[in-house]
This record gives sequence, structure tokens and C-alpha cells, in this order.
Amino acid sequence: MRAFLAVLPPDSVVADLDAFLQPRREADTEHLWRWSRPEQLHLTLAFLADLPDWQEEPLVEALTGWAARHPALRMSLGTGGAFPDPAQAKVLWVGVPEEQARQDLTAWAGQLRQLANRHGGDVDGMRFSPHVTVARSGRRRTAGRWVQALDSYRSASFDVTHVHLVQSHLGEGPGRRPRYEVRASAELGPAPEGEPPR
Repeated sequence: MRAFLAVLPPDSVVADLDAFLQPRREADTEHLWRWSRPEQLHLTLAFLADLPDWQEEPLVEALTGWAARHPALRMSLGTGGAFPDPAQAKVLWVGVPEEQARQDLTAWAGQLRQLANRHGGDVDGMRFSPHVTVARSGRRRTAGRWVQALDSYRSASFDVTHVHLVQSHLGEGPGRRPRYEVRASAELGPAPEGEPPR
């Protein structure tokens, strides 16, 4: 199973980001970028290139236990960037502007990669940078103006209350893109008494 552990922004934030991206898609008249559809917008914490089917249930049990020990997180989406960099970009993204949220998500990613690895997942070990991919290119491109446009985006704040195990079905979505299927959702624990989500 090709899968990932991820934060899925609420529908209202997905709709807002999609509306922001629409004029950028329309400005891409040469179709230099393959823009993410609304149902593809997510923040990956751990990518599992190959999770054996028989390991799914133990992984979900471990994920549920992990989530119960971690309080919900408050965050937003905003700022723009490109991988590997704006001068030779293959990916355009929207990031997480809050420093505390970035720190917490980075810690989560490290822990969840270890958890997935212990349960047989073939885990991507690339350096983690919290982001939502909004466009991809088949080859490296100069993307300074695109990053500048994305940099103006700010979403409303939202609470992350679940971490999801999502299966990626390659080539089964519109335009032969991946189709994503949520296999399990693990609820995060409550914030300490008297404190809002971090």
C-alpha cells in the first residue's frame, strides 16, 4: 500500500485556498504547472512508499495510541515557497507561518516516521518542512513570481484534531492523478486544562 500520515485542513480552509489558487491557475496559460485539486490539499507528516497490507491494522493501533498522547494543535496556512528552491523549482507550496506550529509538526513528523518504520512502512527520510503542495512541474523551472504570489496567502486559523492514514491510488483520480482514500483517523488528545490548542 502506498500511503501517508497527514493533516487534512478543514473544508473551509481547503475551499479558501482553492479560491486563492484559481486565478494563479488561470494565469498559467502555458500550463507549466500541474496544480493540485482541492481533494489533494494536505500536509504530509510521513510518506510510506510501501506499507504491507497486514501491517495496516497494527499501524493504526499505534497511531491511535500516539495521537491520544498528543494535544490538538492550532495552526494556519500561509507564506509561499518552492522545492528545491525558486530558481529551479519542481514543487510550489504554501507553508505554516506560526513558529510554534512548525516546531510541533516537525516533532510529530519525526515521531510518526519512527512509528511507521517500526510497523513495516518504507518511510521517506527526506528532511521535513511543513507545507501543502499546490503545484508540481515535470522539470525544474524558475518560480520566483509564483512564489511571490503564493507568499501573500493567509488562511484562517484552525485546530488540528486528527492525524489521518491516507492511501494513495496512483493514476485513479481525474486526469490520471492519484486518488486519495482516508483509511483511518486518529483523534488527538485534549489540550491541557485551561489552555487552548497550541
